Amino acid sequence: QVWQIRLDMHLLNHDGNITDAASIAGIVALCHFRRPDVSVQGEEVTVYTPEERDPVPLSIHHMPICVSFAFFHQGTYLLVDPTEREERVMDGLLVIAMNKHHEICTIQSSGVVMLLQDQILRCSKITAVKVTEITELIQKALENDQKARKEGGKFGFAESIPNQRITVFKMESAAVDTNDVEEQAGEIIAKADPPAEVFANPVLHSPGTAQIGEGIESSWGDLEESEKEEAMEEEGESEATAFECDKVETEDTSTRRETKKDEPIVLSDSEEEEVVILEPQELPRKTR
Repeated sequence: QVWQIRLDMHLLNHDGNITDAASIAGIVALCHFRRPDVSVQGEEVTVYTPEERDPVPLSIHHMPICVSFAFFHQGTYLLVDPTEREERVMDGLLVIAMNKHHEICTIQSSGVVMLLQDQILRCSKITAVKVTEITELIQKALENDQKARKEGGKFGFAESIPNQRITVFKMESAAVDTNDVEEQAGEIIAKADPPAEVFANPVLHSPGTAQIGEGIESSWGDLEESEKEEAMEEEGESEATAFECDKVETEDTSTRRETKKDEPIVLSDSEEEEVVILEPQELPRKTR
């Protein structure tokens, strides 16, 4: 029985040397993580909830920390922790991962620069100093977090940011003087120049358009020439359609008037070819 742990990192902002930042964030997350406590009796495995037993940390024996070195002018100049602009113009990059016991975990070289043995040894010595400093900072931060949790104080990412920095999530409360607020507001309003003319209600310049503001006339309400032509064409089409309808109704009315009341109406059946003659008084109601 083993625990399967997956570590996902999401990059929010990149200003260079993302390898070192990711290694520090990853190892700190693993050191800060707590898994549920378990007990094994024969083949039976019991996983306890946080209410039953306190979660326990992972078994991390050492912290590998990455330190990046940028080289310029074919290795003549060496720079630790390059920024994003420095990475654009560097000739090569060397990344060394080491723990506080000065044990090298990995070395990665990239770019178009050929490094000498002395340059790599120099970088390894610098890495040993940097890793020791970073490891002490990590352990101190973890101890402070654990101490704050036991004492019931404030802890977490937001509380770890100093109040003096611009990235702070909170600020100290400041007293606000509310005396003579109305008088000060009256003086400010009196000094301000009021508008020359204000229209409280919308001004209708043309059908379908209105203006709300200080009475400045707008030209967008007027119809363009093309819009006027389209409106005239639509009006002409509607008049022609109405004329056709009137004509059909007139012809229908005249046809009805020509039929006499007492004249028999002949109805023809197309299928049987039989002619039926009905007297006016015997006509069905629908035919009338």
